[in-house]
Amino acid sequence: MHTVHGTFVISRGLIQIEPATGKASGEIVVDAKSGESGNESRDKKMHREVLESDKFTQIVFRPERMDGKLLRDAPSTVRLQGVFLLHGQEHEMDAPVEARFDGERWTGTTHFSVPYIQWGLKNPSNFILKVKPEVEVEIKLVGVVQKRAE
Repeated sequence: MHTVHGTFVISRGLIQIEPATGKASGEIVVDAKSGESGNESRDKKMHREVLESDKFTQIVFRPERMDGKLLRDAPSTVRLQGVFLLHGQEHEMDAPVEARFDGERWTGTTHFSVPYIQWGLKNPSNFILKVKPEVEVEIKLVGVVQKRAE
């Protein structure tokens, strides 16, 4: 048994947060076809049989609410809640986010599990290879803080 690491490319993203209310909006869009693990045959199977990335070309997160307080001068831990669109189906998502500001730039990291079998994706296990029913996801983001025009 071993752990497989891979990457996906974020096509675009914008998150807007109202600090006073916690209301969040925007979306982060991932190119489903960009997923790669470093093993061409495994990646082909993942795209063809599990993600069906020719049909479901995007993976999207749309934030709706942030719980917690973003601090400008220290690391912050908040929870970002919203809708995760995967394989054509929407799922509620609640993810912890570690955020840090450096002037007008910010970085954020989150880690969560996706129960892909429960969410309707094919189990890639076979009689030799057994995989867990969920995949661990870590996302690292970097952005620029912009004040909204009023």
